[in-house]
Amino acid sequence: MSYLVIVIGAILVNNIVLMQFLGICPFLGVSKRISTAIGMAGAVAFVMVLATIVTYLIQKYVLDNFGLAFLQTIAFILVIASLVQMVEIILKKVSPPMYQALGIFLPLITTNCAILGVAILTVQKEFTLVESVVFSISHAIGFGLALALFAGIREHLDMQDVPKGLKGTPIALIAAGILAMAFMGFSGLV
Repeated sequence: MSYLVIVIGAILVNNIVLMQFLGICPFLGVSKRISTAIGMAGAVAFVMVLATIVTYLIQKYVLDNFGLAFLQTIAFILVIASLVQMVEIILKKVSPPMYQALGIFLPLITTNCAILGVAILTVQKEFTLVESVVFSISHAIGFGLALALFAGIREHLDMQDVPKGLKGTPIALIAAGILAMAFMGFSGLV
């Protein structure tokens, strides 16, 4: 499979949040400001790429070799949880403001189904390690793009005169739906 097809498909056509609806919790929760959205996208990207590499190796050399494929989900969740703890410790030391800005959403990366979904998709699609890394980086970029676009839209909506019944979450969900429909325009690209 061409790497360009993987990249375009993961970022635009099959966007992990807007087309596959994985990772909705941080998408809605951290998208109130662009700065926190970009920080969350960076943390998710880091964990997603590392988790894909580690889970690929575990699947290929442990689970498949010993007939333990039925433990895939549990093993992948344990790997992701460990990596999130590592990211949390690093962010706490390197960037305390970003650590505080992400707040409760940083531990929620552990249960972010986008990360688990990408790890499982790479196994299901039978990608090589290099294709898996390209796939995970592309999905991380797609996640970050969706998150940043949505955060920009929400910041703009906060400055608008929105009817009282639509303020907050209702208008955010409407905007998310329109953004998802906009991404559907890319569906014939690859």
